[in-house]
Amino acid sequence: MNRRTVLQAMVSGAAVARFGPARADAPLRITLPSQGSAGAVWQPLVERLRLTEEFGLNLDWIVADPGKMQTQLSAGALDIGVFGTVGLSTLVNKGSDIVLFGPALNNHGRWIVKAGSSYGAPRDLRGKTVAATAETSETWQQARIAAFLGGFDLKTDFSVIHGSPTANLALFERGDVEGIITLEPTATRLVGRGARQIARVADIWKQATGLPDDPFLVGLAASQRWLDANHATAAKVAALFARVNGEIRKDPSLLVDVAPDVGLKPEETRALSLLPTRAVDSYATRWDESVFAVIDKQIDVATHLGLLADAPKRKIYVKV
Repeated sequence: MNRRTVLQAMVSGAAVARFGPARADAPLRITLPSQGSAGAVWQPLVERLRLTEEFGLNLDWIVADPGKMQTQLSAGALDIGVFGTVGLSTLVNKGSDIVLFGPALNNHGRWIVKAGSSYGAPRDLRGKTVAATAETSETWQQARIAAFLGGFDLKTDFSVIHGSPTANLALFERGDVEGIITLEPTATRLVGRGARQIARVADIWKQATGLPDDPFLVGLAASQRWLDANHATAAKVAALFARVNGEIRKDPSLLVDVAPDVGLKPEETRALSLLPTRAVDSYATRWDESVFAVIDKQIDVATHLGLLADAPKRKIYVKV
């Protein structure tokens, strides 16, 4: 048997031992981040490793950009989506019963500048124009939280143009902005084309907090009503995501196998060679007290910054 066959057999045995034999559940409507997002690898890898059969799940993957996904989940058009700390806390403060229940992605925001620029750190860009995602996006909010902990404020110390990832990329490549705050795999594509990374948002967070791990970005989310009615299914989904992310951690070359699903083209050879080492830390495997402590810290800082008017009255996460 080749390596993949052995891997699939090992995964299958562990899943059956924990959950029992596979069964055909009703289709579970679950979000799939759009192409160009780190989470776009989930569906192809889950299918290649045959995890839906092994965990006894029938997943109906529904592609949506982040803003649309949250709306779909809130409206009941999805069973499971992904949410970040600030976005979910905002909804909880408005009465939503959505909660986080499993791992998805760690923060993989990057600060990128042109190769020939003199900037060596985000602080060097103070007073300059940078491009970033929408002010309501978790990417921006968590970058601002990390920056604040690191001693600077993205909103007041920089001139920021907020736009879609595609628009921001065009601004950067035309030279209309001095830097860009972006996620994987876009950051790796830019580095592969000769741009230079000067910081990881996760490293700014870790240096400021002393915590050893990359911080939480988004986790699996569902309404509390759905979780109450589908507790066993939710546990399987959380375990499946921990497993597929764990397989990426163990064998980052899996990302190259599905690179077209995150938007990388075969001719982008430099980016493809960089992707396994640069993107592997994006994939979260833990859902425990250490993650919950990070979420609580993010809420505290977001409240201080005014990203949240108030901290939620309840915890926004649960174990299943």
